Amino acid sequence: MNGWLLTAGGIAAATALVHATAGGRSVVRPLLGSAVAAEPKRTLHVVWHMVTADLLISSIALLALAFAAAPSTALVLFIAAQYLAYAALFLIVTLTADWPRPLLQLPQWMLLAPVAALALIGIT
Repeated sequence: MNGWLLTAGGIAAATALVHATAGGRSVVRPLLGSAVAAEPKRTLHVVWHMVTADLLISSIALLALAFAAAPSTALVLFIAAQYLAYAALFLIVTLTADWPRPLLQLPQWMLLAPVAALALIGIT
């Protein structure tokens, strides 16, 4: 068993759960109740669920890889790159917004970055 990948998978699974529950209440519901036109509203709704699926599938993959005799380095690198990109995007958007305490306004990067780091450590 690879403890690094197991921990990465656990954090990824927790991230998926937080995304689907808390994020659904704080982001999706207000979006669907907004005055945004139907097409962009529904497109963003689908994108929300695409991210949910991605987070769930990647967490399952990391958990499975943690128990693999020889985890696929390419797959771990791919998943780590996704989480690193997601964390970077949250940081860029947050830091370019004119908000007080910007790093806490969109704290998702705090769950995404450790998954990438732990996954990378797990294959070294």
